[in-house]
Amino acid sequence: MTFEEFKQSIDNEADPDASLAPPLLALWHDAKGDWDKAHSFCQSSGSDLDWVHAYLHRKEGDLSNAAYWYRRAGKPEFEGSLEEEWQSLATHFLA
Repeated sequence: MTFEEFKQSIDNEADPDASLAPPLLALWHDAKGDWDKAHSFCQSSGSDLDWVHAYLHRKEGDLSNAAYWYRRAGKPEFEGSLEEEWQSLATHFLA
């Protein structure tokens, strides 16, 4: 799936493609405005989900919690906008 197809599915579909990996499912629900559902996908372990978990807590405004999850994911804290981070994550996981 391309980034554009992913974005179109958010705009046009009521439910995500079941074949999406958990990090993409979390990002899909976040883009739909369902932070809680997105966060629920990040409760499993793994550095990919930890990375999305960090983004979600940054979006929530809980920067100390976000910093913890960035460290767990082994990733630097993102310095751009939330929109840029979302796109960066989605592009990474779609590659």
